[in-house]
Amino acid sequence: MSKQSVRLGVDIGGTFTDVVLEVNNAAFSTKVLTTYIAPENAILEGLKQVCAKAGITPGDIDQIIHGTTLATNALIERRGAKTAFITTEGFRDVIEMRTESRFEQYDLNLTLPEPLLPRQRRYTVPGRIDATGAELKPLDRKDVEAVVETICAAGYESIAVGLIHSYLNDAHETLVRDVLNEKMPQAMVSLSCEVSPQMREYERFNTVVANAYIKPLMKSYLDRLEDKLREQGVTCQVFLMHSGGGIISIESAAEFPVRLLESGPAGGAVFAANIAARYGLDKVLSFDMGGTTAKICLIKNQTPKTSRVFEVARTYRFKKGSGMPISIPVIDMVEIGAGGGSLAHVDNMHQIRVGPESAGSEPGPACYARGGTKPAVTDADLVLGRLDPDNFAGGSIKLDPRAATSALTGTVGEKLGMDAETSAFGIAEVVDENMANAARVHAVENGEDLSEYTMIAFGGAAPLHAGRLCEKLGIDRLLVPPGAGVGSAIGFLRAPFSFEANRSVYMKLANFDAPKIAHLLQDLQREATAFVRNCDPDSPILSEFKVYMRYTGQGWEIPITLSQEQATNPDQTSFEQRFIEEYAKLFGRSVSGMDIEITVWSVNAMTPPEPVEAIADVTATAPAVPQTSRRLFDPTRAESVTASVILRKDMKEGGSASGPAIITEDETTIIVPSSRIATRQADGCIDLSLKGMAHGD
Repeated sequence: MSKQSVRLGVDIGGTFTDVVLEVNNAAFSTKVLTTYIAPENAILEGLKQVCAKAGITPGDIDQIIHGTTLATNALIERRGAKTAFITTEGFRDVIEMRTESRFEQYDLNLTLPEPLLPRQRRYTVPGRIDATGAELKPLDRKDVEAVVETICAAGYESIAVGLIHSYLNDAHETLVRDVLNEKMPQAMVSLSCEVSPQMREYERFNTVVANAYIKPLMKSYLDRLEDKLREQGVTCQVFLMHSGGGIISIESAAEFPVRLLESGPAGGAVFAANIAARYGLDKVLSFDMGGTTAKICLIKNQTPKTSRVFEVARTYRFKKGSGMPISIPVIDMVEIGAGGGSLAHVDNMHQIRVGPESAGSEPGPACYARGGTKPAVTDADLVLGRLDPDNFAGGSIKLDPRAATSALTGTVGEKLGMDAETSAFGIAEVVDENMANAARVHAVENGEDLSEYTMIAFGGAAPLHAGRLCEKLGIDRLLVPPGAGVGSAIGFLRAPFSFEANRSVYMKLANFDAPKIAHLLQDLQREATAFVRNCDPDSPILSEFKVYMRYTGQGWEIPITLSQEQATNPDQTSFEQRFIEEYAKLFGRSVSGMDIEITVWSVNAMTPPEPVEAIADVTATAPAVPQTSRRLFDPTRAESVTASVILRKDMKEGGSASGPAIITEDETTIIVPSSRIATRQADGCIDLSLKGMAHGD
């Protein structure tokens, strides 16, 4: 008998920590409240629960893959290490000056976000590299030593180094590191030429500062986690999910923790892409709603859309440009403060507002009865009949309807002259409309029509709201996969080992240098492959080549994917043709008579994706037998109706539930609106379609 495969996926969210254990083809999962002071404690509790369910010991686990919001939260809450930044003379204030862009053009009182480090923590050294990588002015070691002595006396824990044009020539940054290691061996050092070797100094400097800021915190956490797991008898390797949708070693994660930003949401996008591949869906809207935030991602041809830059901690109505830009490979998604724990209030205009503030897990929504007094989305869902107070999170958390009613009435109802149910209805509609607007904007920015898309919903709160969201967006089909409540953790187990290496080397097509290009892409391929090989020494490794191109004079580039042949034997004509094709596809036409330039080169190395078994659509055969029924508020009729309550585990293949209905499981609850019918597919997915348009009819 062959040895069983035992893998564990762990996702630390703002409210819940999700744990999924896969033993061969069987899955066991749980949700436990996140423990902020020591996040590893929630992991250990979840680990014990799933091991008990599976009848194994922690020592039987072969692999652990972990994703977390800890790095993101540390940046948002400004609770990182005491950090200094060393940069080139004349560039001390780049991270404070930002760019010339005003994210709210007509706001005369616009307040820009504070930089991560105040001016007194930013230091400069002489020496200068030019835009070609040549040394304009040497950097004297004595000048560096003088600055380092000042930094050492101030007692900094972590140092970020970002010098002008170091992505082309890292000699000066390397010299600074040598002096820091000699004078301050206890301090952690982050170099921009390693963290983000890309042009645009504001984004690069901000990224290396963010990396240094969270590095001590994340290294301490990862060390504690490894020690605690060893105490429980776990002997396997621990890997981390990164923001680009792949897996890296714990050593790489500790060195480059900025790559862990958005690692949880990235796992969710991988999970949705896996479901899309099973059903042969080429246009999917991934909807992930947890306790703190909601994430929306476009997935085309079973591949999540990616980007090179994203923003953390947007401060102004979640507007683009109001956050901290982080220049690393990332799955492109829109994230808003709309989760089960998002708090509601009434503003000065007597309008209901929801988020971005969240109750988290401590104290949590008012209905948790853990000291929370403000109404959250979960309180509204409870009062609207969407949640069973006795069976929330598999019965591990008892909800208090009276506390929810009191919070809704006190914060919203008394100010607006509403009862608790109407207040809850208002909160639910506001949060659903916020998410719908975010999805619409994201689709428009990418030139997509959401009516052609299928939604895949997961996360503890998403199935509660996804049906209503589909009604607002005009989406006909919704899939809620098995394990939806812990979807991101399952996604970790579907992700490949991968690492993307980037480098900025400016080149016009008029000066196309084929040997230089081939050598550059080979170097990047070796760098990316080495990271992956460190995680998985045996699997074959695939490489994806991209260049970022634009017309001369434009401000931003578009990604162009190259074939292996085009990367190995670069040809000017094929590069130009590929750019014109993609540009016309994105903007409707190309521009004749202008030179084209390349700014960034990228190679993503990855292990092959696991094979996916195709699923054929199943026709609804017979109504599922309800366990009971309960009152459910219908937003389309603005009144309560009677809805059948069905246990998901009791639904057989082809079993159906006509809305209004409630399908329950331990980790989440699916609300089937009056306009939909739900059918259980062969793989356990619940397929919600418009009545009269059920798939398979």
